[in-house]
Amino acid sequence: MLELTLEGTVVAVAADCGHHFSKLLRPSITLIEGHGVEGDAHAGPTVQHRYLARWRPNLPNLRQVHLLPSELFDDLRVAGYDLHPGQLGENVTTAGLNLERLSLGTLLNLGETAVIELTGLRTPCVLIDRFRAGLKGHMIRAGKINPRFKCGVLGTVRTGGVVAAGDMVQAAIPRGPLRTLPAL
Repeated sequence: MLELTLEGTVVAVAADCGHHFSKLLRPSITLIEGHGVEGDAHAGPTVQHRYLARWRPNLPNLRQVHLLPSELFDDLRVAGYDLHPGQLGENVTTAGLNLERLSLGTLLNLGETAVIELTGLRTPCVLIDRFRAGLKGHMIRAGKINPRFKCGVLGTVRTGGVVAAGDMVQAAIPRGPLRTLPAL
């Protein structure tokens, strides 16, 4: 049973068939149940993250979809980084939801039918600094602030569907105590 529902909007959607840092903006993306974003390099039932796939190729793919709050771009502009949706490798850019503070297992209903279950926080890697020097430091909160990372969240596709900019996002928070999103 779900206790709380929060709402936001989809600002942009992106996908890329190659393992590039940034993803190309699209008019819409199609989410496939248990697989991820159709045509995206990170889609699949087993791990597609290049580093993880080398060592544990049969792990379940908990990174099928990457979501990022657009508010992060505003924060980064203040720090001197002019970034836009898709440039940080996210598939879905949202507004109005504090994604990193949602509970593990939160269901995000996007558009008419798509549902993503949150599995963890995206952790910043060295590729962020290769993309823009010094950027990684702005993606990590100092001290013991939780959540430590502000690079968006990752999830798996529970129900497929088409998602486009302008669609509503409803976050259905599981009942019970908050379960902090683990770093993935």
